[in-house]
This record gives sequence, structure tokens and C-alpha cells, in this order.
Amino acid sequence: MQNNQKIPEGWSVKKIGNAVYTFSGGTPSAGNFAYYKNGTIPFIRSGEIYQDFTELFITEKGLQESSAKMVNKGDLLFALYGANSGEIAISQIEGAINQAILCIRPKEDNVYYLKNSLMLLKDRILQKYLQGGQGNLSAEIVKSLKLLFPPLPEQEKIAGILGTWDEAIEKLSGLIEQKKLLKKGLMQRLLTGKTRLNGFTQHWQKIRLGKIGTTYTGLSGKNKDDFGKGAYFIPYMNIYQNNKIDPKQLELVDISDNENQNTVQYGDIFFTTSSETPEEVGFASVLLFKPEQKIYLNSFCFGYRLNDFDTLLPNYASFLFRSNQIRKTMYKLAQGATRFNLSKNELMKEELYIPSDISEQQAIADVLLTADDEINLLNQKLEALKEQKKGLMQQLLTGQIRVKVN
Repeated sequence: MQNNQKIPEGWSVKKIGNAVYTFSGGTPSAGNFAYYKNGTIPFIRSGEIYQDFTELFITEKGLQESSAKMVNKGDLLFALYGANSGEIAISQIEGAINQAILCIRPKEDNVYYLKNSLMLLKDRILQKYLQGGQGNLSAEIVKSLKLLFPPLPEQEKIAGILGTWDEAIEKLSGLIEQKKLLKKGLMQRLLTGKTRLNGFTQHWQKIRLGKIGTTYTGLSGKNKDDFGKGAYFIPYMNIYQNNKIDPKQLELVDISDNENQNTVQYGDIFFTTSSETPEEVGFASVLLFKPEQKIYLNSFCFGYRLNDFDTLLPNYASFLFRSNQIRKTMYKLAQGATRFNLSKNELMKEELYIPSDISEQQAIADVLLTADDEINLLNQKLEALKEQKKGLMQQLLTGQIRVKVN
């Protein structure tokens, strides 16, 4: 809540820490197979807090011998670290959480009301506590936030009204997830050669990354005063969230004439290099537009420039480097204990299995692009629904509009 905000009659202001119980988890050592092999406990990571399934499972031994902690279905999950900082959801499953997630259990207030109140604060939280690059929040920051609380019956009424919008949003989100799963299956078949498109019979080849391109670093020597003015640069989130760079998500950095900083080119591939969790390392995005002016790369990522486009097409690479097999490779390459990093040298030793016929690469990319277009159209509809709900939240959760309680 804002300092000058009027408190509606009958409402109260509470620090979140006084109204809830909280705890975060941990990650069992990735190098210990006994913690993961044949595991049956869903291991919820920050990017999965909205889902009713997880990619990883841990064993009882992994749970007991690490800081991972169990959450219940219905608990609030708040993403503290990395690309999903500030995201909040009600857990759909019982499972273990890592250190990037804060579990929030209300003592007496309505969990859906609390969730929506935190969602309303999200933009201000990100602006105040996160400054570019990768986000980092803490349990103490979350617990220090102040929220408006009406009496419980009014909380429940507000939660019910907003729940109607949530149902529509969840239904559309479910359809999008179905489309994404279909696309994921299509990628798995087409990008491994298990399914071949009609008319293509030429063999596939293995190519080492270091043989067909070279790496370069992002910005160096910059501090917070250098950002917000000057030339364009590609921020971390643009790379993490997109398989191809979004020209609308560029930010500004001050670059002097005598600075020796690397600039990006069409076809360059960018990788996230560092994160608190290994699953966020090595996400790739490709530049598929030709810059009309100099554009730079953020310091949390590195660039990879192909020697030519005769072996690997950039638009094919934009799907290939987001494929399941490449993500598994990146997870294995992530090194660290409390923070995980991707080595450029180790990545360059990896091999790609790709069509030797460039036209087959183009045909596969076209099929996957069609699937992307369908998903993007549904996402636009979803964003419109979310904006409508956000306006209603602003009115209901601040008491601008009061609801009648029977």
C-alpha cells in the first residue's frame, strides 16, 4: 500500500509478516543421483509455481539431506530469485520447493485475497527492489510489505468476484499450455530427426559449436548510473523469456566513444550465463532482425556468432537451442553451489545434431513458427483479460468500490 493511501472504513493495515507463516526451500545436490533417481516427490522450481506438474522429482533422501521443504496444495508460492521474481501463485500440487521460492501460509486471512493483493503490488515491488539484470528478492522484503485487509467476509466476497475472472484466465491459459505442449512434442520430433518432413532425405550431421562460431562477452565496467540513457542494449530478461530477441524489449546504456564494447549482429545467439538455480542457466535467444544502429549485450549473458549461415540457420537455431535436449545439456553444464554459471569453453565443446540440408532447417523452422503464431495470438487475448482484471483489482483491493456482504 502507498503511504498516502486512505484506509477504508472497517479495514486495517498489516505487515505481511504479521499475517502469515513463511519458509523457503533448497536444492539437493545435482551431482548426487540418489537425490533424483526414481524420485517421486515433485520438485517445484520458480518457473513452475503456476503448474500442476514438474519436470524434476526428488527422492525422500534428497528431501531429508537438503534444505528443500514440502509445501501443501493451496499454499501461496512467491518467486524470489531470477527471471520470475515477484510472481505469485497458489500451489496446485504437494511438492518440495527450492531456495528461489517463498511459501506463504495465511494465519487467518483468505488466501485468494492475499494472492491478489500481492499481485497488485508486483509492479511496485519490481521497481523498488529490482534494478535490471536478474531479480533478487528476500523473505524479509516480502514480510515487510504492508497490505490493506478488510474483514474476512469482505475478503471472501472480493476473492469470489476476482475468482470469476481467474476462471476465464485459467481456461485460456490452459488452452495455451496445451498448444505449448503440442509444440514441444513437435519440436522433440522435428529437431531430433525422429520425424522428417516430406521431401527431405539427406543425412543429418554432428557439428561441434566451437567449429562453426565464436563467443564474445557482454558489457563490462558499467554501474547503475550508466543505465537509462544512451545506446540500446539487450537486457537479460529479453534473452531469458524469448527464443528470439524482441526489439520492443531493449533498454538504454551510456557508451563513451573511447569504450571497447562488443556490438551484436543479425544471427547472433545469446546465452544466459549465471543464476541462483541451474535450471535458469543457458537459456538462448537469437537476433533475427538487422540492427539499424549499434546494439550492445548485457553483462549477465554472452554472445555466440556463427562463422556463416551455411551450416546453421539463425531461425532454426532459435528453436533448436530451446529444445528439450539442449536444455538438458545446459543443466548438466551449470557449475556452482550457491550460484551456477555456464562456461563458454565447455559449451563450445558440445555438438549439435542438425540437418545438413539448409532447406530442411528452414522448413522445420517454418512449421514451428506457425505454431508460435497461434500461441502468440492466444497470448494477446490472455493479456487483454489480465488487464481487465487488473483494473477491477485496483478498485476492489483498495476499497474504491465496496462489496456488499450478506
